[in-house]
Amino acid sequence: MRFRIFSRSRSRDISLVSGALENADPTKWQAHRFGLSRERWGSLAGRSYWITGAGTGFGRAISTVLAAAGARVFLTGRRAFRLNETRDDTRGFGAASERCITVPADIRDEDQVRAAASSIASRTGHLHGLVSCAAVPEPGDIRSPLSELTLADWENLVATNVTGQWLVAKHARPLLMRHPGARTIFLSSEAGWADTAGFGPYNVSKSALNSLVMSIAAEWARDFPDRDSQVNILVPGEARTEMNQGSDHSPYAVVSMTLALLTHPPEGPTGRFFHRDGRHLEFGHARPYHRDLFTR
Repeated sequence: MRFRIFSRSRSRDISLVSGALENADPTKWQAHRFGLSRERWGSLAGRSYWITGAGTGFGRAISTVLAAAGARVFLTGRRAFRLNETRDDTRGFGAASERCITVPADIRDEDQVRAAASSIASRTGHLHGLVSCAAVPEPGDIRSPLSELTLADWENLVATNVTGQWLVAKHARPLLMRHPGARTIFLSSEAGWADTAGFGPYNVSKSALNSLVMSIAAEWARDFPDRDSQVNILVPGEARTEMNQGSDHSPYAVVSMTLALLTHPPEGPTGRFFHRDGRHLEFGHARPYHRDLFTR
């Protein structure tokens, strides 16, 4: 199904995908498998995934479900104690906490990202996937941040939301390309399409991330034509995270579409944009993906 939505400044075509379960009860994962077929859910067992921003919110939700599916999950974030909490949460899903390996790192620091990738490489020959969830908001209580934000705050925002994403992709690439069908997902935001007054720096960072991921997808496809590499953006929407304590939505809302992209068969989407509720989005030259993610 296709339709159009309109904002104050622009419109964009959107497609709707069947199968996305953004309101699935995570405690009943064995019954619904977040919308995946039994075969695709089973394919996650034994695979290795690197999750950044894994200590809280979306990253924690994705990590715990992957561990429940039998995957080995490498958890990266700045705060080791948060990563340990994520690892401990996997027990509530009936998964062995040993499936989660903490690899603390600040993605703004290339030496730390390089060391994290090296640590992962010492434990596995390759990665089946990367999900980059790390992000920071702009400082609050500033009415006009494009006029008032300090240079230090601007640089921290861009360092995390853009430069850090590039560093993770750069150092994960060798591990991902050792596998013929690696899947890479970056979490973005609807802010990347927005011009909301008062949120300009954050909007800019997410729009830049969208462009970065499109470019990574194109470059990796050119450099590794014999690999079925799929690199995509997923918009997780609003949920109860450290950045948004007041939301009533669970961060597990993003899991269904994340798993659909991580388990997608060959010749799937790359350089495309999706929303957690199943919509296929358009950005720049990237048109909405034309197939259902769940039926193959």
